Amino acid sequence: MANSAQARKRTRQNLRQRLLNSKQRSAMRTSVKRFLKALGGSDVEAARTAYQDATSLVDRAAAKHLHHRNRAARLKRRLNARLKTFSQSA
Repeated sequence: MANSAQARKRTRQNLRQRLLNSKQRSAMRTSVKRFLKALGGSDVEAARTAYQDATSLVDRAAAKHLHHRNRAARLKRRLNARLKTFSQSA
């Protein structure tokens, strides 16, 4: 348990930041899942829109150090490759 006022405040700040981080991380994962679901359909434009939303949230998460920038780049590259193969086949 925190003994000083500074430690109690830091605990409150950490809790608040952890909640914010988990919301943003969850939003990023949801957008990626939404993109993958759009690939399951037959609409290329919906997949492109979902891809743009997903990459935006992935970049935002990397900028806020929720994920490493190399992990974000790797994820975007993989999503883009799937979009390319989907648009070529459709």
